[in-house]
Amino acid sequence: MVNTIKQICCIGAGYVGGPTMSVIALKCPHLKVTVVDINKERIEAWNSDCLPIYEPGLDEIVKKVRNKNLFFSTDIDSAIYNSEVIFISVNTPTKTEGIGAGMAADLKYVELCARTIASVSKTNKIVVEKSTLPVKTAQTLKNIFDNNSLKGISFEVISNPEFLAEGTAVEDLLNSDRVLIGGEETESGNKAIQTVASIYRNWIPEERIVTTNLWSAELSKLVANAFLAQRISSINSISSLCEVTGANINEVANTIGMDNRIGNKFLKSSVGFGGSCFQKDIFNLVYICNHYNLKEVAEYWLQVIKINDYQKNRFAENIIKSLYNTVSGKKISFFGWAFKKDTNDSRETAAIYVCDKLLKDGAEINIYEPKIKKDQIHNDLTFLWNLRGEKSNKIKSWLKNVVIHDNCYSSVVNSHAVAVLTDWDEFLDYDWNKIYNSMQKPSFVFDGRNFLNKKELNKIGFKLYSIGSLKTF
Repeated sequence: MVNTIKQICCIGAGYVGGPTMSVIALKCPHLKVTVVDINKERIEAWNSDCLPIYEPGLDEIVKKVRNKNLFFSTDIDSAIYNSEVIFISVNTPTKTEGIGAGMAADLKYVELCARTIASVSKTNKIVVEKSTLPVKTAQTLKNIFDNNSLKGISFEVISNPEFLAEGTAVEDLLNSDRVLIGGEETESGNKAIQTVASIYRNWIPEERIVTTNLWSAELSKLVANAFLAQRISSINSISSLCEVTGANINEVANTIGMDNRIGNKFLKSSVGFGGSCFQKDIFNLVYICNHYNLKEVAEYWLQVIKINDYQKNRFAENIIKSLYNTVSGKKISFFGWAFKKDTNDSRETAAIYVCDKLLKDGAEINIYEPKIKKDQIHNDLTFLWNLRGEKSNKIKSWLKNVVIHDNCYSSVVNSHAVAVLTDWDEFLDYDWNKIYNSMQKPSFVFDGRNFLNKKELNKIGFKLYSIGSLKTF
């Protein structure tokens, strides 16, 4: 028998929690959905006309259901107390210090959520892991609930990982390939699985709702991201071979993608993958494999990260070498900072690492990015440098050489080169003749997304480098 639920809440109003709960509220008008977060500014943004997250279609959904059956609040305790099902969707960054630093997931926010849920709850709860977590995390949550809650209250832990792609998150939620729900293979566990499934059945066909045991669900998310990242690193490794042999990476990718055993998804060569998930989840997978002494398996997956780092570094070095082996005192214009189009997420974006390398060679970086503000760009760079232990005077001097623009044309005045770091569609529609006339000569374009019109740019007079193709200079 499925529990009949009336209220659910989600702890964490980020890139997963906010969009997911918004779609649930839209499709389940009978449910009261509350999204809570300790970040007051973020909650205020969710309650405003300027949402903290950019996703196509998200604004419209939020406006339809906000303050009807979707609510955003900082009152975490009340939301937990009143909800039958609680989703945990908080950040799980890679640890920066201590055991497992640089590899293992830092679960302090997840643990804090569990302790809060245990202390506040006065009735039985279903707790749903929505954050991407290491396999066996559910056991940690259960241990906390068993030792910190009132007697007689039971907690069922469910794993319901997200499979969203930023930039298409709303469409992914509305038309999911699959919804994965894992729980314990007990009577109460199966009941909890079906209760969570009953939420999604309001719009997801039954055949797309997959149920597994708890550990399979937790591991499936890590493996899914690892496989996707592996495909990107695989095609990027071949792009470097194409450049020295005269083969064209787009033609190679198209040819192998026509094989239905391979398929054509995630075969787009670029400056490298970014975002909050791929690198973090692979490191997590590597750490788990090493923990169980599966050294060869760990090394295999670590190569996916190494190729990604190689691709970013190779792109930056190409800029330096092409500009006569130095960018000292030269102006380089970045088009894009987000890790992909249609999102304002810049976590682990390749642009950070390319910018870092060019700044350390003395370049002045001028950035135009449609959706990300100046403070975020500076924070991205400062976080990297602090992590590396760079001196504060060095950080200040580098930041002085980062100039943020509110339009692309001002960013290219007297520039030596344009580096395209994000595949925003609007870049295709720019007046590239105007850009060319504003720049130093010779004028270089480095297409890190391999999507610009090569023939047009060559005809204008640009010296063009596009990943996976021979240079035109």
